Amino acid sequence: MPLRRLLFLLPAAAFAGLLGYFVAALLNAERRDPSELPSAMLDQPAPDFALEGLGDKPGFARGDLAGQVVLVNFFASWCLPCKAEHPLLTRLAAAAGVPLYGVDYKDKPADAERFLGQYGSPFRAVGVDPGGRLGIDFGITGVPETFLIDKSGKIRFHRAQPLTPEAIDKEILPLIRALQQS
Repeated sequence: MPLRRLLFLLPAAAFAGLLGYFVAALLNAERRDPSELPSAMLDQPAPDFALEGLGDKPGFARGDLAGQVVLVNFFASWCLPCKAEHPLLTRLAAAAGVPLYGVDYKDKPADAERFLGQYGSPFRAVGVDPGGRLGIDFGITGVPETFLIDKSGKIRFHRAQPLTPEAIDKEILPLIRALQQS
């Protein structure tokens, strides 16, 4: 008889255990900022690459990033958040005192040229990544995404969402200053 009762309670105990697991996961998820995506690339060397330039302009390669603090921004003309972020990139390029490179991600070059012609280009150079290979190498999840790379070529900051004035003033500019002094 006791074995029969135990078999009867086993499904209820399993259900209670699963319920407890899911409740704990939900409570833990509430403590995390869902807009922050962890990046496996932080503190890792930037991938090796060489991109063709947009239109008749020169592209850029990993070697162009060496020995200086730089920002790399993945964008596309079809990306609405990229359009909203663009004035902030222009402001950041002027305020940061570091080169800003653009990667035209999975976009038609003619559309990207029109986009930059209409909104202006804050970029020192724009490389074309039509198949998204460099995006995969950097581990991006979409556009826009911004990376800060230090003098040794390591990725020190990654933002997987549009820039905000707060992120620029409180995160990016202080980190740029610290990396320039090191």
